[in-house]
Amino acid sequence: MSYLRATVAGMTGQAATVSVTIMDQSGAGRVAATITLDDVDSRITLRDLIRTRVRDEVARYNARPAGTGVFQGLVMPDGAAPVPGGFLMPKSRRIDWEQQADQALESFRRNGFFVLVADEQVTDLDAALELTADTDIRFIRLVQLVGG
Repeated sequence: MSYLRATVAGMTGQAATVSVTIMDQSGAGRVAATITLDDVDSRITLRDLIRTRVRDEVARYNARPAGTGVFQGLVMPDGAAPVPGGFLMPKSRRIDWEQQADQALESFRRNGFFVLVADEQVTDLDAALELTADTDIRFIRLVQLVGG
């Protein structure tokens, strides 16, 4: 599961922006990674929050020399293999963030993970979220069982 704690960064007469820290965790509670997203709109849909997260994960990976190593993200890129701490890319290539975001949204639709906001499950990607300093959001990553 992923835990996001939002903190208000500022207001300019429009919607405030928020910084969120995400801790990815397995269903068993093992923390896999932590990521911070800055300048996220305080009013955002679940769909846009997922897309913002994925865009940031891909940008961090693509900023490395020739896009090498282990990709740490919400969903596995095409052609990658799961390894401890992420997904090993089989060859040096850049990841397309929009394609990766589409895969993440499809994974959500197929129940590959679910999201809790203030201990309530959000099932609608277009649900409006209002992030404040006290907002807790959890991404619960489900692992497919062999044969299931």
